[in-house]
Order: sequence, then C-alpha cells, then structure tokens
Amino acid sequence: MRSTLLVAAAISIGILAWSGEPRLLAAAMLFPALWSLAPSRLVAALVAAGYFLAASRGLPQSVVNFFGSGMGAGGMLWIAASIPFVATHALLWTPRSGSGRTISYAVIAVLLSVPPLGIVGWAHPITLAGILFPGWSWLGLGAAAVGLLAMTTRFRAIPILVFAGFWIWSAANWTAPNLPRAWVGLSTEFGGNNGQYADYEQHHETIVRVRQEAMAGAQVIVLPEGALGVWTPTVERLWVNALESLGVTVIGGAIIFDNTGYWNVMLELSQEGSVVRYRQRMPVPISMWQPWLRLSGTQEGARADFFANPVIWVGGLPTTTLICYEQLLVWPVLQSALGSPTVLVAPANGWWATGTDILPVQTAVTTAWARLFDLPLVLAINT
Repeated sequence: MRSTLLVAAAISIGILAWSGEPRLLAAAMLFPALWSLAPSRLVAALVAAGYFLAASRGLPQSVVNFFGSGMGAGGMLWIAASIPFVATHALLWTPRSGSGRTISYAVIAVLLSVPPLGIVGWAHPITLAGILFPGWSWLGLGAAAVGLLAMTTRFRAIPILVFAGFWIWSAANWTAPNLPRAWVGLSTEFGGNNGQYADYEQHHETIVRVRQEAMAGAQVIVLPEGALGVWTPTVERLWVNALESLGVTVIGGAIIFDNTGYWNVMLELSQEGSVVRYRQRMPVPISMWQPWLRLSGTQEGARADFFANPVIWVGGLPTTTLICYEQLLVWPVLQSALGSPTVLVAPANGWWATGTDILPVQTAVTTAWARLFDLPLVLAINT
C-alpha cells in the first residue's frame, strides 16, 4: 500500500507540476521526498517512472504529429526517453537512509542537469527555483537546491513548510516577466510539417507583420524558430530589401545547411545584411539531432554544440537564447546565466505539439528561469 501510494503521488505531482501553469511548478518540490521514501530500488524506479512519464505525457502525440506515425511508435519513444531518468534514480538509490540518500540525490540532480544525461533532463525539480525565489538569481538556485536535498532527509517537513510559505508569497505577488523596451516577440500560426520550410508566401506575410511592428515603434523584433526557412542568398536579398529604411533589427530562426548536416540558428537581420547570432546548442534528439548517422556516411541532421554561444549581443544587450527544446533543459540556461545576460529570448516552432501541453510547459519553464534571474522575456512561437 505504501509503495502504491508513493507511485500514485509521483504521477499526480508530474501531472500537476508540468501542466503548463508556471506557479504549479512548485509541486515538483515533493518528488525528491517521494523518491527517498521508496522502500526498495524497484519502488524508487517506479516512482521516478511515474513522475517522468506523467510530466512528459505530451510526447507520444507529438511524435505522431511530427513523424506521421502511429501512437505505438510515440509510446515507444516516450518509454525510451524515460530510461535515463528512471535508471539514474534506480541505480543511485541506496538502502541507507539519511545522508546516504541525500548524497545520492545530489549526484542524480547534477547528472540530469548536464550532458550526456542532461540531454533528456526534462522535468527537473530545480526549475521551481524561479517560482519560489524570483529575483534571487544564483542565491535562489542554491536555496532551491538545498531545500530539495533536505526533502530526502527525515526533516523533510521543514523544507516543505518553508517552500510552501515562499510559494504562497510568490503566488500572491505574482508578476510575469516584462518585455524589454521597444522589443517585440512576433508569434505566428503558419503550422508546419516534417521537412517543410517557409515558402515565399510565408516570408511575405511575415515581412508585412514585421513592417507593421516597426511602424508601431518596435526596434528589435524576434521571430519564431524556423521563421526564415532555409537561408539562401535569395532569401537574404528579399529580407534586406524589405527592411530598407525601417531602422529595425530582426532576430529570426533559420536553417543553414552544410556538407555534414545543418545548423538550427537565430539570424540577426537589418538593412545592412545578415549575421548568425546563435547556433542551437541542443536540438531535439531523434527528430533533429541524429549524430549516429555519421557512421553510415550520410548527413547527420541538426548539429549540436553543447556549450557554444551562451550569451549573444542583440540590440546592444547581452542576451540568452533558448530555442524550443533547450527551454526544457537545465544546463543551457545556467551556462548562459554565468555571462550575466539582461534579456531572455525564447523562440519555438511548435506545430508538432498540437493537441499536447508541451508549448505551455516550455513557456512555464522559461517564465520560471526569467523570474529567477530577473530577466525580461521575449517569446516568439509558431503554432
């Protein structure tokens, strides 16, 4: 009965915390306590599985949307994605209560924050730091980490009460991150398909909207991931001509192919031309990032440079950029925070997430990180 209740509670917390409502992320505080209360390694694995599968419940449908496959393939990838999370929590579980489990959980938390395991380190409880300690920056991150570790001890009632108090205070004084002055995040509804890129009509409609925002006073306009399609000299001329005399800076997602694959990037455009400002550090595994293909001598899909360009300069401001999938992970935002950015830009191309809560979850996570480091947040999402 105890084991069943622990697994049921883990599933409930996964559903609640990762529902897309940022304030509910705080519920993830209870997961380390449930894991530490597991009476055996098997139950610890089931608790981790219940939490992760519930938190990532939108994955099967998103696989169906992206690949056009059946729900069976989506379910298999859903289970496969949970294996690193579940295995880490199971293998590092220890029958020694007290400091033994606390140390084990600290190791787990670090391993799931950085590559290679951090590549699928979704639903990390540390994300709640921005909900409980807005504006505290690294001190808030440390306070959240200490509290989560304390959840694995017999004194867990204390951090539960403390966290609950901070959550009530934060919820009562809730404010969403603001936009930087004269910045605009331009979201679109172009939809999409696997292998489909922006055509001339889409470019034209986007340019019209950009010109409207520029006329309204915007100086920096952020477009969604992939909004600029496959980047070619012809597309560049189209955009440079369209921006002539506007005096505006456009930051938008594009695809740049090379001999071994392609880069998912954010370009800076103006009437003077274009420049690559950001190369995605972690594309989506399997659908985009496919490094195993190099073994067969074929193009390997999207390139990844795990620790590149953590901070870029846009409109004269040091900026953190998190493209879509990166918003669900821990290390990209923390690496960027070391560079003291003043803006967080979060573009995404989420047509494949139709019918799921993945995009609201991504928005909730980026909101939490922006609040933690007191950063203005610019969202630009294509659906």
